[in-house]
Amino acid sequence: MITRSTARTLFASVAATALLSGIGAGAAQASEPATAVAAAPAAETGTLIPQETWQLDNGLTVIFNIDRSDPVVAVALAAHVGSARETPGRTGFAHMFEHLFFLDSENLGPGGLDKMTARIGGSGANGFTSNDITVYLQTVPNDALEKMIWAEADKLGYFINTVTDAVLTKEKEVVKNEKRQSYDNQPYGFTWPVTAAALYPADHPYSWPVIGSMADLNAATLDDVKAFYRQWYTPDNATLIISGDFDPAQARVWIQKYFGEIARGPGVAQPTPRPAVLSQTRRLMHEDNFAQLPELTLSWPGVERGNPDVAALDVLFRVLTDGKDAPLNQVLIDDRKLTSEVSAYSENDLIAGTIQLSVRAFDGVDLDTVQSALDEGFVRFEAQGADVATVARIKTMMEAGFYGQLDSVLSKAQTLAFYDQAGGSADADLAAIRAVTPADVMRVYRRYVAGKPHIATSFVPKGKPDLALEGSEVALVAEEAIVAGAEPAVNQRADDKPYERTASSFDRTVEPPSGPAPVLTPPALWTAALPNGLNVSGIVSTEVPLATFELSIEGGRLFDDPAKPGAASLLARIFDRGTAMKTPAELENAFKALGATIAVSAGDERFSISGRTLDRNLAPTLALVEEMLLHPRWDAPELELARAAALSDIQDQKSQPNAIAGRVFDLVEYGPGHILATSALGNERSVAALTMDDLKAFHAKNLAPGLAHFRIVSPLDQAAVTQAVAGLGRDWAAREVAVPSWPTPATPESSRVYVYDVPGAKQSVLVFGGPALRRGEADYYPASVMNYRLGGGGFASRLTQQLREGQGYTYGIRSGFAGGERFGEFTLSSPVRSNVTLEASALARDIMRDYGGTFTAEDLDVTRAAMSRSRARAFETAGAKLGVLANVGEIGLPADYLNREAAVIDGMTIDQIRALADRYIDTDRMIYVVVGDAATQAARLEELGYGAPIMMNDRLTEADR
Repeated sequence: MITRSTARTLFASVAATALLSGIGAGAAQASEPATAVAAAPAAETGTLIPQETWQLDNGLTVIFNIDRSDPVVAVALAAHVGSARETPGRTGFAHMFEHLFFLDSENLGPGGLDKMTARIGGSGANGFTSNDITVYLQTVPNDALEKMIWAEADKLGYFINTVTDAVLTKEKEVVKNEKRQSYDNQPYGFTWPVTAAALYPADHPYSWPVIGSMADLNAATLDDVKAFYRQWYTPDNATLIISGDFDPAQARVWIQKYFGEIARGPGVAQPTPRPAVLSQTRRLMHEDNFAQLPELTLSWPGVERGNPDVAALDVLFRVLTDGKDAPLNQVLIDDRKLTSEVSAYSENDLIAGTIQLSVRAFDGVDLDTVQSALDEGFVRFEAQGADVATVARIKTMMEAGFYGQLDSVLSKAQTLAFYDQAGGSADADLAAIRAVTPADVMRVYRRYVAGKPHIATSFVPKGKPDLALEGSEVALVAEEAIVAGAEPAVNQRADDKPYERTASSFDRTVEPPSGPAPVLTPPALWTAALPNGLNVSGIVSTEVPLATFELSIEGGRLFDDPAKPGAASLLARIFDRGTAMKTPAELENAFKALGATIAVSAGDERFSISGRTLDRNLAPTLALVEEMLLHPRWDAPELELARAAALSDIQDQKSQPNAIAGRVFDLVEYGPGHILATSALGNERSVAALTMDDLKAFHAKNLAPGLAHFRIVSPLDQAAVTQAVAGLGRDWAAREVAVPSWPTPATPESSRVYVYDVPGAKQSVLVFGGPALRRGEADYYPASVMNYRLGGGGFASRLTQQLREGQGYTYGIRSGFAGGERFGEFTLSSPVRSNVTLEASALARDIMRDYGGTFTAEDLDVTRAAMSRSRARAFETAGAKLGVLANVGEIGLPADYLNREAAVIDGMTIDQIRALADRYIDTDRMIYVVVGDAATQAARLEELGYGAPIMMNDRLTEADR
């Protein structure tokens, strides 16, 4: 489900990729005998996500979901308050409160939740705020369940006395950085705030974005924060969800103990639906400082959650925009060639809903032309209607997507929190989707879209207002000025002083003990080799009825010609556009009928076809994949559509500060002439010049079974999988192919600063680092362990604690090693507030420089605990299991590498950490890339001591020419 929520997730956080899992035996055990708990009677409901629901006497709702597949539990605490409970003049409070909630509490102490998370090997305390709800969630090994219940109770009932003016001031800066990252420094970032303000009246709680107004946040006082807490953060306005492998009887005891004496609140009135009402269409436009392409977005009033038309609207917008047969795609993409994609969705919140359709047009396209094409598409749809076969295919795809959301306990906990707030269940939603008919689709189209008033926003590149819809009024967008010293220095500990502790019937300062350690058994993997040299491997997983697979072919972009880059990428774009036996639409519909999704990509070192299908349909799905691979269509019109899309993406990439930073870093790291110094997309000249014969030659010469590895995670055993893939082993002819050898980049002799100018940027994107270890090298994993406390451990890392929590310079920062089979690098990355670009760069550099020499025994203890205990999460999801298969089958790691890496963690010493840091993190031999406002920041960067910054705008333009 698409939400306009804000979240705590770190910028490019590696914590997100750490959701792996282990297979173990035994639930978390009691630290005291289980006794009966007086509570409201339990109700067991649901089949997709079986659940048990009950209440404490103080009104806290509790939901249990038992999942014995891995020795982990996800704990989610949902507060039934979002931005919709705010009032004009006090917006952004719900999200600000989410930030504060993670910091301190009376019994965990300052930063106690993040410290405990590291000790217990948790996934990282995270959360999000939406219009209607705020959810705090984390996955931990199941022996830490009591600790998590203790911690969440401390947050709910024993938190507010720890908030001071200094804490509030610092966190305001963090939230401002989040706003800059998500809105101010992003192309099209203000689309939703502009739309919401026009779609709803000023007193409607959906008329402002979740993050709120910066003026309102600046005006917020400590008394405001305390009043918000007392009103909304009460047990009768909260739900605790636990999903995973645990003993529910014991969990009841712990919940009663830690939550039971928290007082009920004043009571909360439930909101009533208040849909948007428009009397006429309104057109708004904005010249976007970052956008390179014009974008038109149309928004209609939709329906609230629980409305019987929700499912039909979901199906409607897939009928309109999903695939070659979709009428809007036919007109805008195929016929009039105005764009490469039309996107649309229906979002349903508690009191209102929004229907939105968006088109990012090709360079220079007038959005009046786009509007005309949309009108034509709607006329075509009205004439054709929604046919039975199309609706049936879409419902099959949506069913498969439903299952795909349930492959981790964290996703189950989050889903249960959603349904507890919004009503209904996963089963009811799936049943509603299955019940949608073509007549329903046409009915909701006529009721909510056809000829109805809407908001039309035109976001166009700066200096090109003529591309906006005719008759558009200029939207009100408050843009931040870059002023040195505008924000105060922060010190969240400045106001620390004794406070009156909240009374409790027992000593809550004592952290509960851990239960028995989970028994970890890495998943059993099987391997096979087919006659043509194709390697096959798999892991059996029965959690959901899906088969997730990838056919990975060695080489990828390494086969590209640096004088004419982009062939691998362009081939990937047309690969699934039909076969010799099927038109593009016929192939697409064949996959959809099976509930299968297919993606083709060209990476730095591999060309991949990945997919997911209902497990019962694996064989016919792979038959279609084989047909794609061995019998391409080579359709000339499709090549031109793909070429236009690639050129548009190249143009759009120039508007993305993060993408620009990556391009500059690659150019400097690899140097001109190296294929990896070029954009994966190619450049305007090369993409325009690539011919069908070029793509045919790439396919014929480079895609060979001896370079390929097919891997799969599914409920099917080895025999069933090998039978399904037998056609590829039989029909794909073997041939000898050598992957080109490209030089490994050298570590710089000295550090230099490289600046790419984005005038008016509200943030500077920092990427520091250089060439480093490949994944298969002996020091790769030890170096990753070394990096945990530096920048790989999320909120346990020094970089986050000092740049975000200490100074408020950034919303998120990370460092880490990324290694493939042939190349590897170490990078630190962060978007920082523009007016502290030098200060943030110097602090990040100094933390890296001093890391090895200041690494302590406590750091080692935290690192060992976090990385060893997190192995309980090391292979939970299908994606994580595919990663295990890739490491063994492609990188060449031994089949027991997970156990060997566990031994590395256990045997790590302080001296080893220091030696690894000295060897692989040399701040005087690094590449320092800064993408931001050069007029205000570039000259100051000379103070880093690496000479005058080298300006990269012209160099990157020339390299791409």
